[in-house]
Amino acid sequence: MRQTKIVGNEAEDAVIRLMASQGYFFLVRNFTVHNMGELDVVMYRGQELFVVEVKSRLEGTVYADPLKSITYKKRMRMLNTTKVLINKYNLFDMNVHFLAGCVTHRRDGMIQNVEIIPF
Repeated sequence: MRQTKIVGNEAEDAVIRLMASQGYFFLVRNFTVHNMGELDVVMYRGQELFVVEVKSRLEGTVYADPLKSITYKKRMRMLNTTKVLINKYNLFDMNVHFLAGCVTHRRDGMIQNVEIIPF
C-alpha cells in the first residue's frame, strides 16, 4: 500500500481539481496553526470561502460515513483555525462554508471518485 501522506496529497489534489473545474479558485492548502488545527484545502468563489476537510477512503472496504469522522472536536478546531485564516488573509467580508471532500481510491492510489458534501 502506498504511503498515507502520498495518498492524502493526491486526494487533496483531486478535490482542488474538481472544485477548480466548477469555478472555484484556490487560496491555500494545509493551512496550519500550531496547537489549534489544520485546514486541508481552502477555495473561494466571489464572496464565498470554502473550507474543505478531505477524507480519503479505499474502495471496496467498509468504512464509517466520512462525515461521521469529522467529529465535534475536529469541527471546533477547524472553526478556530478558520478564524486565524480570515484574519491573516483579511477575509472578513467572506461568507464561510465548511465542506467534506470525500475521495475514493484504489489500492494502487488511483482516484476513483470525488464528492464534495456540505456539513
